[in-house]
Amino acid sequence: MTAEVRFQAIHHRFGTFTALHRVDLTIAPGEFIVLLGPSGCGKTTLLSILGGFVTPTQGKVLINGKDMTHVPPRGRPTTTMFQDYALFPHMSLRDNVAFGLRMRGVAKTPRRDRAQEMLDMVGLGDKAERRPHELSGGQRQRVALARALAVSPDVLLLDEPLGALDLKLRRQMQDELKAIQRRVGTTFVHVTHDQEEAMAVADRIVVMNQGRIEHCGTPEEVYLHPVSLFSAGFMGEMNRIPVTAKGTGADSPLGALPLPVASGGGVLCLRPENIGFAGELALGPARLVDTGFFGTHHRCHFAPLSAPDLRLVAHLPQGAVLEPGREVQLYASNPVILPHEAAA
Repeated sequence: MTAEVRFQAIHHRFGTFTALHRVDLTIAPGEFIVLLGPSGCGKTTLLSILGGFVTPTQGKVLINGKDMTHVPPRGRPTTTMFQDYALFPHMSLRDNVAFGLRMRGVAKTPRRDRAQEMLDMVGLGDKAERRPHELSGGQRQRVALARALAVSPDVLLLDEPLGALDLKLRRQMQDELKAIQRRVGTTFVHVTHDQEEAMAVADRIVVMNQGRIEHCGTPEEVYLHPVSLFSAGFMGEMNRIPVTAKGTGADSPLGALPLPVASGGGVLCLRPENIGFAGELALGPARLVDTGFFGTHHRCHFAPLSAPDLRLVAHLPQGAVLEPGREVQLYASNPVILPHEAAA
């Protein structure tokens, strides 16, 4: 099963604090949506409202066109998977996965068959009789996912499900989570503060800040074409250079640049990987201040000769060999200019 989800003008307050400001969002059936943002941005509150754990101060939640705003969690076609997994230590994996079906009155044989099917799907079918303490963190995460999907929810809610895993295992589970979602076709709504995780799994990313949606789009759209300074900075590292309008171009600490700028000025945003020794935009000569090797790239700090107090961060290829103090000509690709007022 899968479902469309619609948040309509969701506004929520905790006492005098406003956690959400009239949020509107539509999630398509079978879509993998990630709510992304820093602590306190409202993403977990929005997920809790969808799950029925919090009733919004104003607005509506629709699932498959039905108003679920005041329906308790047990009455919604949703299941929530939490970060701590909440597995029962005294139960076998099969009984853990079958627990939700047992609570719904499903007979023993069909619920055990369904539990075994779900364990097979997550690659743990041969461990059905084991207890949770006998598993690794990644395996426990898969059991929790199997249990959540066993009841065939229309919408699966995931609250920081990979946050407790180490980096290597987290990346592996990102791939597995995406593959399982594609297989079952269920609508997934996933909360995280990890930008890499969001880009790895999402069909669309919803970047949130101070209770509002800053940007909603595909990972490529949000990363390559940010609509605000907050979104640009939160989705990875960004060089920011102030610019003002000058004729048909821009004036900047680097000198005149052939870029259109609105009369109010703005900020030129450049990703570190888009700065190098070739590109569409000449940034002028710069001196290498320091560099470090990060495996996939060299992370370099450059001081432009025209603005020696400014620092530009560039990610250069593995084969680049530079010594601090060397002067080079820098170029940039994919420049984005955002207005000052876009900063949240």
